[in-house]
Amino acid sequence: MNESDKDAAPALARKEMAGKGRAWAVHLSLFPLAQRVLNPPFINPHLPKMYRICRELLPYLSEGEVPALVRLEINEFTQRPKLREFPKPQGRTSSVSFPDIETAIKDGDPERVAALLNAFLKQKREAEMARNLLLLGSGYLDQSLGHSVSCTAFILLEMIERSDQDPWPALSRLAQYFCEGRFHTTPALRGKALPSEQALNRHLLRATSGDGIVNLHHTITRYAIERVRHLLSEEEYAHMISCWVGFMGAKRLKTPSPISPSEALTEYEGFRQHLSNRAEKPALSCLGGMTSSKEGRQRLGRYLIKGICDLYQGNYDPHFLTGLGSALWVVNSYWDRPAIAISALRQYVNYFSSRR
Repeated sequence: MNESDKDAAPALARKEMAGKGRAWAVHLSLFPLAQRVLNPPFINPHLPKMYRICRELLPYLSEGEVPALVRLEINEFTQRPKLREFPKPQGRTSSVSFPDIETAIKDGDPERVAALLNAFLKQKREAEMARNLLLLGSGYLDQSLGHSVSCTAFILLEMIERSDQDPWPALSRLAQYFCEGRFHTTPALRGKALPSEQALNRHLLRATSGDGIVNLHHTITRYAIERVRHLLSEEEYAHMISCWVGFMGAKRLKTPSPISPSEALTEYEGFRQHLSNRAEKPALSCLGGMTSSKEGRQRLGRYLIKGICDLYQGNYDPHFLTGLGSALWVVNSYWDRPAIAISALRQYVNYFSSRR
């Protein structure tokens, strides 16, 4: 995979995943490589973000369905260029403040930034480093289409989860990204109070409306903020929400044509055929009837993940998985607000159908 050998890597993957339960073990072993996978011409670390979101998709699948998702992941990692490995600093580290890291980012020295992040991590531990990086990224949502928080969030979440792994590859990737993006000044916190629940729901409905890559990122960014909420104080979370609302700007709520959810039981093959034919309304009709129950939402997630894997033709937009993660988060969090849940599904299915 590191050498981008498109023949050898899939063959080895098939062999490695032959045993029962082996597919997810193979996925977990990819942590160091996943952090280095690039997606030119974009500087955003889409693939490391995708790597983490695959963990969120796992609960929807049976054991026999996991290999298809991991094969897709392996193929994408193999064919894309990789960030060169930064030499890891050895020996004792001196005291580091976060402003030291901001200065190194401003100077455009990713190796030094990675070394400073490594030292800061040892001094302050994972949660404090993550909090500082997230707040730093919050000042650049407009410039980065939200990635300065959304990519950062998921890379950090996986790094924190994987105490069995050396965090150096993730630190190196974040250092490279922040230098390329020139994200070097942490903004002052914006406000101390959250909007009302009614206002937050209105903003989320606005985020999930509209088609295309920009609108999809409005939803992905909110999803990322919610996933790292536990790392932030209430005031910092309110700041993140304020930045997200500002990122959407004056976007108006676009009311799509109504979809009538089908209450009839739809088998997977029928749904897959709709997705394959880019038949957006019939596909949404199938999904809309699944949102009201826990079992239905489980089936909805499984159908979408399987559809993505089954229709894979060897080259994917990473947003097919990252956008799916955000859509499923909305559906599971707002199933009792059908307008929001269906809006998120419609936005995602439209994106997938138009880009496949």
